[in-house]
Amino acid sequence: MWFQLLILVLGIIYGYVKAGKQDLWGILKTGAIIGIVLGIIFGIIAALFGGGLGMGAMGAIGIFIEIVILVIIFIIGVFIGDFLEERMKKS
Repeated sequence: MWFQLLILVLGIIYGYVKAGKQDLWGILKTGAIIGIVLGIIFGIIAALFGGGLGMGAMGAIGIFIEIVILVIIFIIGVFIGDFLEERMKKS
């Protein structure tokens, strides 16, 4: 729970600090690519050290899903940060 909240706060800070509108589609694509790569790496590690295709494979899928969720939370934070930046500058 705390880790997801930290990712959200970091996304808000990133969206607020970066000047102007962010290329949110670019962030989504980059985050998805990084998530897929990390999911594959962690999946291989889990398969090697987790005892083959048993619990190690299920753990790899879980890790991949968690990485995808964290990427989505980060992007939501960037949206919120952009929104806050626009509102603060209009005031």
